[in-house]
Amino acid sequence: MVEHAMAVHGELWTVKELFVLPNEYIYWSIQIVMYPFMTGLVAGAFVLSSLYHVFGVKQLKEIARFSLVFSFALLPVAMMPLLLHLQQPFRGINVMMTPHFTSAISAFGIVFMTYSFIVASEIWFEYRKHFVLTTQTLAAQTDRSGFDNLRMYFFKVLTLGAMDISNEAIQKDHNAVKKLATLGIPVACFLHGYAGFIFGSVKANALWMTPLMPVIFICSAVVSGIALCILCYVVTMEIRKFMAKRKMSRWAKDTSAPTVEQLQSAETQEIAIASNYLLYFMIAALTLEILDMIFRGYTQVKSWDILREVILERDFNKIFIMQYAIGNVLPFLLMVLPGRTVRRTTIATVLVIFGVFMMRWNVVIGGQAFSLSFSGFMHYHMPFLPTNWETFREGFFGAVTVMATPFVIFWFLNKIVPAFLKEDEAH
Repeated sequence: MVEHAMAVHGELWTVKELFVLPNEYIYWSIQIVMYPFMTGLVAGAFVLSSLYHVFGVKQLKEIARFSLVFSFALLPVAMMPLLLHLQQPFRGINVMMTPHFTSAISAFGIVFMTYSFIVASEIWFEYRKHFVLTTQTLAAQTDRSGFDNLRMYFFKVLTLGAMDISNEAIQKDHNAVKKLATLGIPVACFLHGYAGFIFGSVKANALWMTPLMPVIFICSAVVSGIALCILCYVVTMEIRKFMAKRKMSRWAKDTSAPTVEQLQSAETQEIAIASNYLLYFMIAALTLEILDMIFRGYTQVKSWDILREVILERDFNKIFIMQYAIGNVLPFLLMVLPGRTVRRTTIATVLVIFGVFMMRWNVVIGGQAFSLSFSGFMHYHMPFLPTNWETFREGFFGAVTVMATPFVIFWFLNKIVPAFLKEDEAH
């Protein structure tokens, strides 16, 4: 019964060619592509925020706070592709209740929970003063509504009873944020390096079996996370500038709200510095990927014949055109050519995110494209129209749902921990 279910699961999107065993299918579909892609965004966003909190890059102060909140919004979605693919949400807690350090999956659960605790704690120390000020402001109101009362008690709970906002207490919060961010960098790298470790340790697959896989995944994760944070930061700043021009929301009644010129200046400065770091990590990621490919071609193990046909012929457009040319070389040129603008950088970040996604696609799907006998090939056709639950969760709309969820979470999270907080209210 289990074998039949697995066959049906793979038959929905697998097309076979030449000599492929009857029970071979592409079992890992689009959701397993989304899994390392989303965890990479989490790690990359946290690394960008740490450039300010740990390394003191003061020009990234505003985008660092934005990246920290956005990383926390991405965090719950990291497990979502696995839950959609395996459909076992209630058994996931088992890796935490029965830890086993020789199991990669169990180790990931421990690392994931540790990282979640670090990010949540860092956000609490970063926004503790905001929680206290909000609680005091609401408590001072004499005509509070029922909703205001609810907000006051909610923020009071968030303070955890720590109401001291003296200079000494705030300095302690500063130090705690720096220590947590320092600790979080290796944990974030391990969080995503685990995904590369899972693929790199599969001895039965010739494309995945390489010790460079975890390092490649970490570098590309930082690239994708920084690129997404830059893109979302630009979009958010453009919305804020539009609201400032129209005197919408708090701009209509708050004279201390930033002007359009101030927003424009902050956006240009932050994007210029962040895109420089994006370039550095792009160079590292691309160098490692090319080095891995050259090493495979030079050593030419017995599986090289089938790998060469997959890489240089069948998946040539996906690897060399879509991943390297469009997703790496083109955005690299857009950012290194003189006269770099925010608009050009934004276009480059979209291409970079596309390139990292194609890298995940080529690893996950391309690694399953050839049979274990090295005598046949399989082609993956992603379901588009959701005719049933299976084609929804393992198809285009399932992937879009995963990608859209962190933005919904970020919108609600921004109501509690504003990503753009005035300096006198933040640390």
